[in-house]
Amino acid sequence: MTQPGGELDQLRAIVRQFVDERDWDQFHTPKNLASALSVEAAELLEHFQWLNHGRADELGADKLVEVRHEMADVLVYLVRLADKLDVDLFAAVQEKMVLNRAKYPADRVRGDARKYHEYKR
Repeated sequence: MTQPGGELDQLRAIVRQFVDERDWDQFHTPKNLASALSVEAAELLEHFQWLNHGRADELGADKLVEVRHEMADVLVYLVRLADKLDVDLFAAVQEKMVLNRAKYPADRVRGDARKYHEYKR
């Protein structure tokens, strides 16, 4: 049920334009984008290192801005990778949620954070 012109398509167009204006497409191989995505995710995680819970009040206003920017970087690389591999992220999430529902039936896992294979015991 992807809606043409939806927000993910708009993000893809914004990122594409940014990349095209800088002639960076030549560097955006799927491997390089996946690597950059991993680096940005690690930079996001760094803001939460050593915090008890990582809630907004624990981060503070300035750190929250930095976290928001790191989240944007993660999303930009994910959207770009999906664009390069012609993956419809909306459809991919819908597909994955079907699989997740089968792995983690709500009536069986509610309130329990174990991995799916631990429920089979």
